[in-house]
Amino acid sequence: MSIEILDLLKLLFACLAGGLIGVEREFRDKSAGFRTLILICLGATLFTMMSPRFAAVGDPGRIAAGIVSGIGFLGAGVILRDRGRIMGLTTAATIWMTAAIGMAIGGGQFLLAVLALALVMAVLWIFPFLERRIDLVRETRTYEILLPPKKEKLQELMIVLQQSGLRITHRKIVKSKGHLLVNLEAYGTPAAFEQFYALLIQDPDVHEFKC
Repeated sequence: MSIEILDLLKLLFACLAGGLIGVEREFRDKSAGFRTLILICLGATLFTMMSPRFAAVGDPGRIAAGIVSGIGFLGAGVILRDRGRIMGLTTAATIWMTAAIGMAIGGGQFLLAVLALALVMAVLWIFPFLERRIDLVRETRTYEILLPPKKEKLQELMIVLQQSGLRITHRKIVKSKGHLLVNLEAYGTPAAFEQFYALLIQDPDVHEFKC
């Protein structure tokens, strides 16, 4: 079987699109980087190209539909949970979008693929600056604080936290080995967190804390 020029262009375009997205992920040292996203985009393109050729008498969308579910499993592998925080969601969504762009390329929808690629690059490169602006207004942090087993000290901590301008979204208290382990999730401005941090440092009853 001979290779048509259009097929070659599709594969090269897929390498370029996956590479452009992969550069950003590699730059930020994410788990799915340059080569991974090239292969994802290239694979999605090739599967989509072969789908109508394999299914001459059947549904040409069956293989393409399998790409969506298969990429879902691949994306789930990069999502991690660390100290109550979910990490890797952006990378998983990037994998999903890279495969979608590959499918558009494989289906010959070049203009649609270019538009989607431009939007993905804008989201990955430009939107982080907007996120940092938003974080200057409000952000969420998690604390693990070790206190003496005194009810009064726990109440004092809650008052100090509220006086700093922070709001609690989740609280868990565990008594262990003569101490109270307080897990807090709070939101507020960076200045409020810095004030709370300074108060924790100065408090002699705070044995240990992590944030």
